Amino acid sequence: MRLSVFFILLITFVSCKNEQKNEIPSQTENHTLELKYAKGFSVDDNGDHIILSILKPWPDASKTYKYLIASKEVLSKMTFPSDYYDGIIANEINKIVVTSTTHIPALELLGVEQALVGFPGTNYISSDKTRKLIDEGKIRELGKNEGINTEVLLELNPDAVIGFGVDGVNKTFETIKKAGIPIIYNGDWVESSALAKAEWIKFFGVLFNKEKEADSIFNQIEKDYLAAKDIAKLAKHKPTILSGAMHKEVWYMPNGSSPEAQFLKDANVDYLWSDTSGNGSLALNFEVVLEKAKNADIWLSPSYYTSFSQLKDASVLYTNFSAFKNKSIYTFSNTTGTTGGVLYYELGTARPDLVLKDIIKVCHPELLKGYTPYFFKLLN
Repeated sequence: MRLSVFFILLITFVSCKNEQKNEIPSQTENHTLELKYAKGFSVDDNGDHIILSILKPWPDASKTYKYLIASKEVLSKMTFPSDYYDGIIANEINKIVVTSTTHIPALELLGVEQALVGFPGTNYISSDKTRKLIDEGKIRELGKNEGINTEVLLELNPDAVIGFGVDGVNKTFETIKKAGIPIIYNGDWVESSALAKAEWIKFFGVLFNKEKEADSIFNQIEKDYLAAKDIAKLAKHKPTILSGAMHKEVWYMPNGSSPEAQFLKDANVDYLWSDTSGNGSLALNFEVVLEKAKNADIWLSPSYYTSFSQLKDASVLYTNFSAFKNKSIYTFSNTTGTTGGVLYYELGTARPDLVLKDIIKVCHPELLKGYTPYFFKLLN
């Protein structure tokens, strides 16, 4: 009888040990990655594994996406409940697919651009370094982001795909996930400030086991941004600023609480719609804009227009503004890569320090002596 009891206890003990293999890893004594500005993700380091949580992949998202990251050795020894995590990733990423040009600079800054094997819409990529990899055939074309060529992607078999979405509905992503390839949502574009968006380099630092490098890179960007902001405070004059342009007779421009308007505030200028707030852009009729901004000193970012003649051809109404008459309109649309991709849309998110310096130089030419704007140039 004693032997029977002993064997029953032994079997129970062994069963419990086996069940522990399937349990969610303990998150005791964890270390949370410090994030100064970003609100859309969090990182908990639990020693032998990391939990990456995407809190806001798109506006009004109701679900938090959780990803477990660990070494192949740890993953081989433990079985994790697949229904608890949205992806389980080995931290030795060798092949990756990203889906937005804003992801490219983070890979390059961390020195891992060689891991990029596919991208939807390679012509939009402007960076010379990544374009060279495309020309060498090391990065495959995957079609359009809304309908990625899954056949090519599955053939590439990346360790992870970095995606983004506006509502979480993407049939292509579902197909990729069913093939066992993790889809990791990047929500940098949802952040409410330029530095918060730039801090998402730490997201890539976690994926590539380069947390220290990512932290160092971001700290330098932050330092340069804040230094430029302090220089802007020395300006003796605050020029009035108009922004945006019309689309189908509706004038769209940044609201006063947007990251774009924050750039203008930090550049110490008088943005004429700085007192507005809300989600998305302002949508105004022409008469309202003309009444308030007819005599604005500078017109920044006139949509996709690249020349004064193009702007006039689109609508002669634009010629009513002093900024048009005085040839004081600046755009980033003329700074492109070899295949026509606009560099601002690629690098601007990762390098807000350069964006701020550009605006300061345009609006306060007496400041930042020796600095040449990187993105913004006078309309042709």
